[in-house]
Order: sequence, then structure tokens, then C-alpha cells
Amino acid sequence: MVAALILGTLVAVALRAEAGSGFGPSDWAALRFTLMQALLSAGLSVGLAIGVARALARRRFRGRSLLIALLGAPFILPVIVAILGLLAVFGRAGWISQILVFFGLEPLQIYGLHGVVLAHVFFNLPLATRLILQGWQEIPAERFRLAAQLNAGPAAIWQLLEAPMLRRVVPGALAVVFAICLSSFAVALTLGGGPRATTIELAIYQAFRFDFDLGRAALLSAVQLGLTGVAGFAALRVADNEGVGVGLDRALRRWDGETMLARCLDAGWILFATLFLILPLSAMAVAGISGMFLLQASVWVAALTSVLVAAVSTLLLLILALPMAAAVATGRSTLIEVAGILGLAASPLVIGTGLFIVIYPFADPFALALPVTALVNAVMALPFALRILVPRAREVMARYGRLALSLNMAGGPFWWWVFLPRMRAQIGFAAGLAAALSMGDLGVITLFADPEVATLPLQVYRLMGAYRMEAAAGAALLLLILAMGAFWILDRGGRWHAEA
Repeated sequence: MVAALILGTLVAVALRAEAGSGFGPSDWAALRFTLMQALLSAGLSVGLAIGVARALARRRFRGRSLLIALLGAPFILPVIVAILGLLAVFGRAGWISQILVFFGLEPLQIYGLHGVVLAHVFFNLPLATRLILQGWQEIPAERFRLAAQLNAGPAAIWQLLEAPMLRRVVPGALAVVFAICLSSFAVALTLGGGPRATTIELAIYQAFRFDFDLGRAALLSAVQLGLTGVAGFAALRVADNEGVGVGLDRALRRWDGETMLARCLDAGWILFATLFLILPLSAMAVAGISGMFLLQASVWVAALTSVLVAAVSTLLLLILALPMAAAVATGRSTLIEVAGILGLAASPLVIGTGLFIVIYPFADPFALALPVTALVNAVMALPFALRILVPRAREVMARYGRLALSLNMAGGPFWWWVFLPRMRAQIGFAAGLAAALSMGDLGVITLFADPEVATLPLQVYRLMGAYRMEAAAGAALLLLILAMGAFWILDRGGRWHAEA
């Protein structure tokens, strides 16, 4: 069903499309810009993440675990919220521009290629840091103890221990960030700044929403699926899977980082990461507090709509993900895991366009905007949910599967009394992630929305388009509270007494 939804919608677009002349100049420009911004975003995100991850790996300080936990926040942060925060700091009327104007300089211009890359680095620098930091933490402490006994300096430790680890970890991180940036929509929609800063995803939206050119939309969809598919599978295959050895889990001490220069460099990297992460969120919160009092009834209706869509999307995700995770855990079919990964390569706008074509002969697609949005959001969150559920499902099956068979416990009894209780914590985490991602999504709803129906992210975008920035900041703060609250409630609810 998942594979049919993802691949079938592309086929539906292709079959309904009329033969065209292929890529036009604007399409080639969109392709070039998409690849350029993805390469720049991935290179900057991973390059900066190496310095931040090395500093976090070498230092122990109060608040370190909290900072590492905050590095996961941008992944579930609604895109439109982060964009408003970036505008409040780096925009023409932002904090930095005000300082520049005070000294008689020109304010910053955030719209265009540099704005898109800045937003992508904000979202993906924490992700790349977490991936690379994990690689540093896998180096056994005994390796550094031996290096200290041999009087190896920082250069030798870098050459013998750190550089080989980075050659193993960095290609995978680059591929992951590159794949994410290829399919970016909301960032290009709000910060693109014109035809010269249009991504393929945005070109699909324009071809369908404004021109209704199905031939061009189908061609662009195929290119988008091919690019993201190659990048997504490269993210799984490109890195070397060989480990760096095992140790005795001793406390790590880095003698190579005790010089004053090393301390200053690490402090600089940690301060940079903290400010880059905290300042936009703080700016958005400061602007949003006053904007909360300007919210009209339409914003609150949109907030209720987003909550309902997120609830339905989360329920659909669990209905899809739990049986798939159980099937993958029993090793019955690798095709199920491949179908789940397809969500990484698919574009939500491609799926939305195909569903519009399929639904149109039988019903009004605009009347089904919210169910379609919930379904597509569930499919988009499926790859991440499977990564959360499958390892634990394999452990449960390996530990209790044979005992259940010996007791003739199969089917429903095994699910209710063994599988689901043992998976509670992972189910709560996956559900919270899906709810937060769905709450902040600005994708499919832009295809189907009409003036009477809007989710909260779409309402924020409309307020921005009407230059009501203070009200938009208030609505964005409300969206942030709802998204983070949904994640916390579901994640915490899954872990509540899970050990029992």
C-alpha cells in the first residue's frame, strides 16, 4: 500500500500529462539552483559540524547534556517558525541589521540563495553534529590513553584516530543532509526571493497550482524522485560500516585538548553553536509574546485544524508502522523495509499532485484537503518511525518469540500482552515525532487549500504574505508550543511506567 501510494501517484501524474517539449530554461535553472543550494548547504552544515562535534567530544561542562539534547530540536521544529526566527535575527529589520544600521552600514539581505542556505544550515547543522559526535564517541577511550602514553600530539591523534573516523562518518552525513535539502519546499517558498532562487520542489508547486501543467509537473516530479532517491540510498550505502574497535567503557579523557589554544577553539565552537541555535528561537519567542494578543479567530480555528490533522496523521502512522516493523523484525520480507524507505525519496508535493488527479473524477479534492494532508504526513514520517521501531521490535521478537510459540501465543494475544507493552517507549517516541512533524508541515496543504481551510503553518505563511509580521510571530509561537507540546506528551506518555 505504501509503495503503491508513493509510486502510483507519480504514475498517475505521468499518465494524465500531455506530451511536452521537455525541460525549459526555467526548469534547468530550478535544477541548477536545487543542486547548488543542496551542495552548499550540505558542505557548510557538515563542515561546521566537524568543529562543533569535536569540541563537544573533548569537553565536559555543566549543561553539556542539555545542549546535546537541544541539538535535536530543529528536526521537529516547524519550518515556518524557524524561518520567522531567522528573519528576526538576520532579516532586513532583524537584530544584526539594526546593529549594522547603527554603525552606518547597509542592512542584511536574507532573501535568495544565501537565505536558503542559511536556513538549511540552521536545520541541518545540529543533525550533522549529532551524527559526527556519535562517531567520535565510538572511538574507545583506550585509544586516547595509548596515544597519551606514546606522547602523541594533537596532529598525530588527528591523523591516526580522528581522520579515519571522519572518513567513515562524514560521507553518510553529507548524503543525509544533501537528500534533505533537495526536497526542501517551505524554505524556498519563503526565502527564495524570486525565479532565480526556485527549487524543483517549488517548481512542481508552481506548475500544478498556478499553471496546471501536468506534463511539466510529471517531468519535474520524476527528476525530483530520482535525485532524492539516489541521495537517500547513498546515505545508507556510502559510509564504511566497519567500526573503530571496542573498549572497556572507561571515562574518556582527552590529553590532546588541555592546551590553552585547544580550550579557546573548543569554547568558540560551542559558543557559536549555542548562539546560532538559541538566538533565532529567542527572537521568535520575544516577537511572538506580544503577537499572541493580536491573534484573530481564524488563527485559533487553524490551530484546532492542525491538532486534528496531526492526531489523524499519527494514528495512520502507527497503523502503518507497527505491522511493518513487526514484519521486518521477523525477517519475512526485505521489500517491506524498502517500501518504508521510499518515503525518504518521495516528494510530498508529488504525492499530493497524484492524489489530486486520482480523486478528481470521483470527488472534490479540495473538500478532502485535510484527510489527504494527514495521509501524506504519515507516509513522510514513516521512514523515521521505522528507524525507531525496528531495532526494538527485533529485540522483542528475539527475546520472546520462541517462548510465545511454545505457549501457542500468536496473533492478537502476542500483540496485546507482549509486543505492544514492550514497545511502549518507542511507540511514544515515534508518535510524538510524527505529531510534531505533521503539526508544522507546510507542504501538501498548499496544493489543496482554499480560503476557508487552513492549517496553522499555512495561516502563518498567509500572515507573512500580508506583511502582518507581528501577528505571524504570535501564530508561530502558538505553533511552536503545540508542536513541542504534542511531542512531549506522546513521548513522555509512552515512557510513563514503561519499565513495568
